[in-house]
Amino acid sequence: MVNPDTASDQQAYSTPNAKTAVEVKLDDLPIHCPTTGSSLWNSHPQVYIPVEENGGEARCPYCGTMFKLL
Repeated sequence: MVNPDTASDQQAYSTPNAKTAVEVKLDDLPIHCPTTGSSLWNSHPQVYIPVEENGGEARCPYCGTMFKLL
């Protein structure tokens, strides 16, 4: 039986999450980390990043990825 909580196409998610900075547009808000399309095998719990509340920049508390509002 296929686990409904995992991606159906694991090949598309086989690359580790390697981004350390993500540029975010207002249309992308609210933004969360890991972002859509991130690898499942080395991800952390999903958390929303409050970039609009922190002067346009905020770090993920789990992986340290910097999110910058354009």
